[in-house]
Amino acid sequence: MKHLLSFSGLMAAFSAVPAMAQENLRIDGLEIIGEPIDGKMGFQPAVTRVAQDIHDLDYLILIIITLITIFVTGLILWVAFRYNKKRNPVAASFTHHTPVEILWTVAPILILVLIGAYSLPILFRQQEIPQADLTIKATGNQWYWSYDYVDEGFGFDSYMIGAPAVGGENRKTPEVIAQLEAAGYTERQFLLATDTAVVIPVGKTIVVQVTGSDVIHSWAMPAFGVKQDAVPGRLAETWFTAEKEGVYFGQCSELCGNAHAYMPITVKVVSEEVYAQWLGNAKEEYAGIPQALTVASK
Repeated sequence: MKHLLSFSGLMAAFSAVPAMAQENLRIDGLEIIGEPIDGKMGFQPAVTRVAQDIHDLDYLILIIITLITIFVTGLILWVAFRYNKKRNPVAASFTHHTPVEILWTVAPILILVLIGAYSLPILFRQQEIPQADLTIKATGNQWYWSYDYVDEGFGFDSYMIGAPAVGGENRKTPEVIAQLEAAGYTERQFLLATDTAVVIPVGKTIVVQVTGSDVIHSWAMPAFGVKQDAVPGRLAETWFTAEKEGVYFGQCSELCGNAHAYMPITVKVVSEEVYAQWLGNAKEEYAGIPQALTVASK
């Protein structure tokens, strides 16, 4: 995305109340970083320490399983060649080979210890919630997310651009493409972009409290290394510190019903100055507005 455009009359007609606070974030140079790309393989760029740790662990395990696969395949081929009936007409008869038995017991233990030595610290880092600079509550609904800025006293709903709540039918139509473009996106971001976004400052510790209002959802942001189930009646926590400004996309990652595919997440990581400006406008627009009114306005 090269430019973030201001809202047009079409976009305002579909989402009047939540649009006003988001409009101030329409700035040039906010790059889309975390999104799936057709034909690509591998992870999205890691912009948190935890995400980078997950990538490193994945690469380590990939090397280990590749070496094991090569060794086992080579061993099978060597045994098939060396000990076939033609080369070895008289088969040896024995029941034990102590050195081999020790090796195939000790080697897997050492491999598991190596994996555990790398993976357990990463797991602890994910699960140990640090002191938050900003706390956001994410509630999964069928089929959209509601966000509350807990310490700031306001919240809003976030719908996919093209969802029925914003005038669409979960289909990419010319009207939906116009909505995307009015919001600063392109046709490529259909199924990813939402009418309102979670806005956070770069380099700050964000704690996300995750729950569900109806069925089990899952708040997942691949570029942040975050995936937390949203279970009704339970309040779970996850955290991240985004190290690079940009626009990032995630999706509900728990099968939650027939519109599961239309429940994306948009997070915008901005400078502290831009965040302060957005926060001031958001407090003015959202504070004291019940969620029911926010939904009705769409």
